[in-house]
Order: sequence, then C-alpha cells, then structure tokens
Amino acid sequence: MRKTISKLSIIVTLILVQFSCDKQLEISPISEASSNGFFATEADIEQGVVSIYDALQDNSQYGFNFMFLMEIRADDAFVESPTNDSGAQGDIDLFQMSSDNFRVEGTWNGCYNGIQRCNVVLNRIDDVEMDVGLKNTRIGEVKFVRALTYFNLVRLWGDVPLVVTETVDPFDAFSIGRSPVSEVYNQIVADLNDAVANLPVTNDIGRANRGAAQTLLGKVHLTLGNWSDAVSVLQQVSGYSLQANFADNFGITNENGIESIFEIQYKNGNGEGSLYPNRVAPVGSGAELLNGIGNQRGENIPSNDLFDSFEPGDLRRDVSIGVLSDGVTKYASKLIDIPTQNDDSDLNFIVIRYADVLLMLAEALNEQGYTADGEAFTLMNQIRNRAGLASLTSVDLPDQSSFRGAVLTERRHEFVSENQRWFDLVRTGRAVETLNASTTIFTVSDFQLIYPIPLEAIDAINDQSIFPQNPGY
Repeated sequence: MRKTISKLSIIVTLILVQFSCDKQLEISPISEASSNGFFATEADIEQGVVSIYDALQDNSQYGFNFMFLMEIRADDAFVESPTNDSGAQGDIDLFQMSSDNFRVEGTWNGCYNGIQRCNVVLNRIDDVEMDVGLKNTRIGEVKFVRALTYFNLVRLWGDVPLVVTETVDPFDAFSIGRSPVSEVYNQIVADLNDAVANLPVTNDIGRANRGAAQTLLGKVHLTLGNWSDAVSVLQQVSGYSLQANFADNFGITNENGIESIFEIQYKNGNGEGSLYPNRVAPVGSGAELLNGIGNQRGENIPSNDLFDSFEPGDLRRDVSIGVLSDGVTKYASKLIDIPTQNDDSDLNFIVIRYADVLLMLAEALNEQGYTADGEAFTLMNQIRNRAGLASLTSVDLPDQSSFRGAVLTERRHEFVSENQRWFDLVRTGRAVETLNASTTIFTVSDFQLIYPIPLEAIDAINDQSIFPQNPGY
C-alpha cells in the first residue's frame, strides 16, 4: 500500500524553494530546508506564508488549470485545438472526461499541496515568537487561502478529504476518506469567519485582507443558498468602488486597482510569470497580439454565441472579447499582454473584484424576496450603467424569476474569462440545460457537474467504502 501511494507524496510535502509571488511579496527563497527544523523565527513564518500564495499561483491552480475546469467547461469558450496535450484540455471542453486526465489530477494534487502548506504554517505559528498583531494577520491570510482552496475543491469534486492538520505520511492524509460536502463547507465557513476576525482592512498588495475574506464568505453563503447570511456579510464589504471605466480593471497597468479585491500576482522572470497570453492567443496570432514573442495555443477562444449575446452598446463586449484583423477570430482580450518571453508575462489573474460583490448582493436580495425597483435593482443597474446600458426596472423584470435570469446574464457579460461562468451555471441549476442547448456535439448529464476523482488517488487508497469514485465515471 505504501508503495502504491508514493506518487502522491507531492500533495503533502511542503515545497519551500524558489517562491516569491510578486515583488510586493518578495522574500529570499528557502533552499534545502526541512519543515521540522524550520519555522523557528518570524522570518521563517513570513516565508511559509508566501509559499501558500505561491500554491495559488501555480499552474495547477489559477496559473493555468482552473481556466479549463472553471471557464472552458462552460458554454462561453472553447479550446481551438482539442488534441493539444494528448487531448487533456479537449476532453474537459467536450465532456469526454476520464479519471486519468492529467489536468484534473494535477489540480487535485496542487490544491492539496497548498492545503498542506497552510496546515504546516498553522501548526507551527503558535510556537514562534513574533508580534501578536502580525501573527493574527498571517493566521487570517492562511485560513483565507485554505478556505478558498477547499471552496474550489468541493465545487469541483463534491465530497473530498477534509485535511486540516499537518501531515507527514500521504496515506494519513487520505485514509480518512472523503468527507461529506456539508462538513467541508462547515470548515470553509469557520476558516473564513476566523479570517474576517483576524485580517486587517488593508494589507500589503497581493495579500488577502478583510474585504477579501468577507467577499469569499458571501460567495460561499450564496452557493449554499443562505441568502440572509450572504446579504449580511456582503453588505459589510467596504473600501472598494467600481472603476468608472470597465476597461480600467484589466492589463498590467491597471493591476490591484480600486475595484480589485484579490488578485493572483505574477512577475516575469524566475519562473513567476503568467502563461495566459501565450496560451490563450489564437494559433497564428503571435505577430498581431504578442509582438511575435513565443507560441500561441488558442486554449480559450470566446464563442460566437457569447459575442452575439451582448446588448447593443454594451462596452464590456469589446473589452472582454477581441477580434483579429481577419474580422472573424475571437480571443480572450482580458488575458492578453506582451510577454517578455514564451509563457512569461507580468499579467495578474483577478479572482475577486467589487462588481462581484454588487451582483452577488443583488442576487441574494432577490432570492430573499422580490421587491419591485428595490435595492437589488439599484445594485444591478450600477453594473449596467457602468457598461453603458440603460437601467432595468420592474416593467422589464416584473418578478423574481425574471430578475434572477437578468442577474445571471449580467454576470455572464461582466466576468468573461474570469473563471466564474461554470460555477454560476452549476450554482443556479442551469448548467445541464444551458450546455445542452449550446451544442449538438455532446450531451451533458447531471453526474458531469462534478469531476472524476483522479484515478491515482482512487488506486492509492483502494477502498471504495471510504474513497469511492464519483458516480458515472
């Protein structure tokens, strides 16, 4: 059994070499350090906390794989060449998933690697002498990241192992089996409540602050259908505002702006750059989009249906979806930047921005009870007006159902290429219907709303009673 699970060791090993998430988080790397002998000083803790942000930045998570699992999986984008990487991306896009898909396996491992880093820091920090205020802030950051990681895990896979203590042996981490979704969400909420209590209103660029924890907690409650809790916490988010110009949220000159609540930081050089520009640029567009630097993979091409769905005059369309000089080929313009070399750009990835707070709050208020031309309308119309669109009234949206559909439409157009669409469809119960209406190439079934547990993990535990495969796979 221990030989069988040896390949899983990466998911429970604290890797603390060459990590600096951004120039604002730069700390000298730790080389050949044992976690047992490390974490003795404040500086050690600081480097350990940076490592948890590095896990989010990794290609297994926001660095690349999440784009396929959260964006391409939905109806608004597709991969140009489904056979790339032995079809791993195409199989996700076309709902031809198998449990040995290496993108899915890599994301599972990467998430648990990040959770192990969080657990190690939380296990060691109490014994380290450091300023109490700083210690509490760092605890809040770690719990925010652990909550975010588990939130992604539970939405992607359903029941998952809930590991909240430092683990030395990979078998110990997963021999507990798969924890029920409800238990995982209880831990997420507990971590985020602690994060809200411990995090400051403002923090260094690239780090989580109180607003980030509150916003994520609001999204968790929205996902669970806890409307009053969602309203309560989202109304507490402050210190942010909408950019007057929608386009000013995007591009390297606009990073970490007044609307940004949490971004994954990238810096070219030393393996810390973003892959996105080269990976999403359509094949053959290098001279036009990337100054001829590096490859183009076409792995996030916006659909014509999405492009055509925007209302006339919606300023968001041409900011979010570019069209090449051929007048036909679309590209995800929010993710385009001139790289310094192949797969090496300064472009950050936005996880949460204030527009999400307003639209989530509008949604939760409407779910509590429809009010004609009430606060929910005001919130949604802020987003529409910023996009150059007229306000909607109760004449346009006369009931709760029509308002519900309007909010989903605004989210579709507001968050193109921001890894929101798939979860929005699943959360609102519209994924199967929407996907099946969008194509005749494949048919989506309910079991495909979550992903298969990686075959490596299933084989490692080899006990269906505690670690079963998701139905249908």
